[in-house]
Formats: sequence, structure tokens, C-alpha cells
Amino acid sequence: MIDKITFCIPSRNNLRYLQDCIPSIRRNLTAAEHQIIIFVDEDTDGTVDWCEKNKEVYNFRYIVNPNLNKSRFGIGPAYDKCISEAETEVVMIAHADMVFGRDCDVNILKQLKKKTVVAATRVEPPNYPNAGEKIQKAFGQYPEDFEQDKFDEFVESQLSETKTTEGIFAPWCLYKSDYDELGGHDARLHSCREDSDIFNRMLLAGFTFVQPWNALVWHYGGRGAGSNTKFDNEEDRLRHEKWKHEMNASTREFIRKWKSQVRHEPLMKPIVNPVYDIGIRIFNGNLNLIATLEPFFTDVYTDFNTLEYIENEQYQTTENLLSKFHPLENLGGQNDILVTIDGNTFNQNTFNQLMLLSQIIKNQNQTGKFKLDNMEVEISRIEEKQNELIKIK
Repeated sequence: MIDKITFCIPSRNNLRYLQDCIPSIRRNLTAAEHQIIIFVDEDTDGTVDWCEKNKEVYNFRYIVNPNLNKSRFGIGPAYDKCISEAETEVVMIAHADMVFGRDCDVNILKQLKKKTVVAATRVEPPNYPNAGEKIQKAFGQYPEDFEQDKFDEFVESQLSETKTTEGIFAPWCLYKSDYDELGGHDARLHSCREDSDIFNRMLLAGFTFVQPWNALVWHYGGRGAGSNTKFDNEEDRLRHEKWKHEMNASTREFIRKWKSQVRHEPLMKPIVNPVYDIGIRIFNGNLNLIATLEPFFTDVYTDFNTLEYIENEQYQTTENLLSKFHPLENLGGQNDILVTIDGNTFNQNTFNQLMLLSQIIKNQNQTGKFKLDNMEVEISRIEEKQNELIKIK
């Protein structure tokens, strides 16, 4: 029976949280032989010094970004580096701002099979909306006020729970060989949305998702990343502002790849839209409209001068935007599907209909022309391309 896991934990100035996370793995989990690998991506808070002093105390390894404090490695590549160094058959992606409850590992491993991803159930402070995928309890906001004893008591009360649901969020666990088949994380999603991307790819590759509700972790609600919107000091506010910028850029990259916004069921099972080769013709374009629509389409044909947009946006994407934009009259027939809109009549309902377009195309499954709201759609070929995105080449 598999009983050893390698815990892969990136850290970006997360000493405050690592000091709770790492001891909890050794204190509350069963196998002393579990490996722990920390990737230190940024350190202005003494993380490396703490790791050096405590690596033998808690029996962990740490890897330091070779360009520490000069450039970020990124969370996806950091996970990949940790997994590449793992010596166990099973790996677990975890966040630094998580505290593991008793027997979390045992109850996860009971559910683990090949081509299966098992996620622990998060217990969080009531700062975020809850669609039913997590448990919300007021055990504290920061490590300094975390009520460990109350959390431990709650974990004990849940160990006999038999409920499982079909969803995924960190921490998640799978066989290293299954992970390697996907090619790891997509470095294009450098700072955020790397999880949504790999979850989509897992779904398309036929993975099963299992979330057992007797495998619990305390999660400080994204404070380690900076996504938590409630902060009590300037440092946390600045961290959140940086996270917002990175999340916006990564979300736009996710859309450029998947031609869709992030979608999932209430309990966090991903939903993947069909991906088609769609070009869009925009009459009476403007900067805001171009910025709104560009990520969703393979090519953009417009009467608007896009050079200013390209200059401002190019540094945030791996795509060559200059080759993506074309004059309105330069069609060339290179897209399977072509949408034509008038910027003067574009409104929220138009956008909402565009977001449904891939599903409409799939349901109709026929070539030809039709009207959609105030748009014209011409389909010359129907070929779904999402399965081409499963493996990172």
C-alpha cells in the first residue's frame, strides 16, 4: 500500500505561514517518511534562514530560486521543480498557508487510484462566499490568533465522516507518473490560474476527482498568496494589490488559451467549453472593446488602430499580438468560424451571447450563417481543439 507522499510547497515570503504548515505535517500526519520540499521563490522575510535552521528539525528539503529576489520562478514552475525532485510515487500540491489536520494523509490515500486526483477539504475563516465546497469556521485570521486546539477538536469530530464530493482545489494529491503524463503546469500561467488550467487538462485527460470530507486542512483563505480581501496592515494591502495585477494578467492568458473564462461546478469540478478556431471582425472598434474581446478569439480583424493596445498588452502575454491583429478587409479564410460585430451596437447582452457561442456551435453542429443577437456568425468548419491543450509540449 502507498503510504508516502511528497508535499510540494512553494513559498513567496511565506515564513509567517510555513512556521505553522511544516510542523503540522510532522505532528498530525501518519508517515514520518513523508517528504517535504519547499521552493523559496522570494525571500525578504527570512525564509531561507529559517529553512536552513529547521530542515533537520522537521526533516524537509528546500530549493531556492537561483535568481532569488531578482525575478520570480512562478508558482507552476515551482511546483514542477518540487515534483521533479520527489522520490515518492505520490505527490501533493499544497499551499504555505495551510495547516494539516490529523489523518488528512491517511484519508486521502484511501481514495487514491491511478488517474485520480484527491483533494483535501478546506476549513477556512468566513471571508469568502461558500458554494458548499468548503467548511467555514472562525478559528482565526492569522497564525498569531489561530485557535489550534479548536481546529484540532473539529478535525476529530469529522474523522468518521464518509461523504465525498467531486471537485478539486489545493491541497491535491495524485500519482507522480500521472502528473508527468500531463507535462506538468503551463509556465504561461506564471503567477495565477495555473491550477484552473491543469484542472481543465486533467478533466479532458479522463482523471477522476475525489474530495473526502474527513481529510481536512485549515486554510488562511489565500493570505499566503495575497488573494484575501480583508487585511489589517499596509503590507497585506500591498500584497493584495500585487496579486490583483497578477491575477488579471493570468486570467487573460487563461482566456487566450481556452477561449473561455474559468468555469466550474459549485463544488469545484471544472467545466471545459469546446475550443474552436474563431476570428472576429469588429467594425467601429475602440480601445475598450478590443481589450474586452481580444483574448477570446484566434484572430481579430478591425478598422481600429491597435498599435497602442499591442504596445501596452504585449508584455503580459506569450502570444504575438502583432500577428493576431489584421485589417478589416484582410480575411484570407484562415479561421473556421467568423463573427462580425458593430462596436456601436455592442452591449452587455452581446457579450453574454458571445460567451455562449462555443456551446451554441456545438449544439447546432452545422456549418452556414446565422444571426446571434446583433452579430453575424459564419461557420465554414467545425473542429474542436481543446484536447490539443491537454499536454504541455
